[in-house]
Amino acid sequence: MVNFSLSLIQILDVDEKNQVLKTNIWYHYRWRDILLQWHPHLHDNITSVRVPSDKIWLPDILLYNFADDRLSEQREALVVVEHTGDLLWMPQAILNSSCGFDTLFFPFDEQTCQLKFGSWTYNGNMLDIDFIGEVREMDLSDYMQSNEWSVLENSAVKNIKYYTCCPEPYPDMTFTLRLKRRVAFYTFILILPCGLLSLLTLVIFWVPPESPAKLQLGMNIFLAFFVLLLLLADFTPRAATSIPLIGAYFCLSMIMITMSTVLACVVANMHFRGVRISRAPRWLRSCVIDIAAKLFQVNEVVEENRLQPVTPRKTWSTYVTGEKSQSDPETLVARIHLLNCQTGSRQEMRDYGAFQDVTSDYCEPSTSTALHQSSASASPSDDVIVIDEVSAIRELMDEELTYRESQVENKKTIREWRMIACVMDRIFFTFYIVINMIGVGVILLKSYFS
Repeated sequence: MVNFSLSLIQILDVDEKNQVLKTNIWYHYRWRDILLQWHPHLHDNITSVRVPSDKIWLPDILLYNFADDRLSEQREALVVVEHTGDLLWMPQAILNSSCGFDTLFFPFDEQTCQLKFGSWTYNGNMLDIDFIGEVREMDLSDYMQSNEWSVLENSAVKNIKYYTCCPEPYPDMTFTLRLKRRVAFYTFILILPCGLLSLLTLVIFWVPPESPAKLQLGMNIFLAFFVLLLLLADFTPRAATSIPLIGAYFCLSMIMITMSTVLACVVANMHFRGVRISRAPRWLRSCVIDIAAKLFQVNEVVEENRLQPVTPRKTWSTYVTGEKSQSDPETLVARIHLLNCQTGSRQEMRDYGAFQDVTSDYCEPSTSTALHQSSASASPSDDVIVIDEVSAIRELMDEELTYRESQVENKKTIREWRMIACVMDRIFFTFYIVINMIGVGVILLKSYFS
């Protein structure tokens, strides 16, 4: 029978990347060896001696989950031998034990590590182990507090297992440590910068999509989150089964910033260089402009502007000759309308949106008589010139109307994409707010119930 226990002195390191817990401990061994008994009165009343550990038999109790490349984990220590045959051996050791770490709630995480001890070659019928006294935990009387971890739970239990290799029982003693990370350091390294960057991310969604400042601010915050993500990678294992929630939050923020920046690039390109893409698909316009825009209170209205009528004076002076005609403009306009009234093209001139204010006047009977008298004084060659000028004006008006229609269509497309970008920005903003609230709630609940 070997009585065995541990004294925890210090937690040296918790290596999440390599899944190793490094501790400084003292072993406590107590057993009786009948071959080391003597009578004190026969040996000058000597009741105890100290002998080197390599001169006597030692129990081969080893750490099962040993994770070290060293041949021996303990220092040499003398064994106290009593005359009754009772032995006390307390070597000091630095143990590297394998431990699975869950970094899901990093840096508000808790880790549970176990140290399993037992005989490597003797079965339970040959060597049995048990605790020293009634204590079922590590001794923490000499424990040095860690700057990073606090011990929440310290327990131990004796197990008896049967392995496939052997029918005999093999007892072991498993010591369990539940550790909680101190977040003071990580508050200034990760939490506080993350909170400040989250506020700046909210500012990104408030900047208009066509503003160049939105692109610059978005890229700078993206790089800042990427730096924090690299810093987080130094504290987490490379092949973890789960990534930290704060890392997922960093990635999600980077994704939303990227999408918002892409939309801002599209809108800024249309705003400063014109439309280079076609109209948005019908389903996108129906979902975003007709439904989501009303839901998110985006009040910009996408509608087609009415064309302004082209005045005859501007059309004549600007697009035909580049200067005013030597003839009287009023007489020239009257001749044009008289010809149109005579040829039945009154409705055609109305379709161009020009001369609407004067056409009805010049085509009245009383006015037509005056126009006949006025045109009688003009020569036939002047009427031919006027007819040619009317044709030229019609052609120019066709070109002007076509150009204006294309401009209206381009502006409408620009407004549609700008409105889609604004609505999508609102959707990303709302989604970002919801994710922030859920993340903060999960972290606070986890911290409260732990």
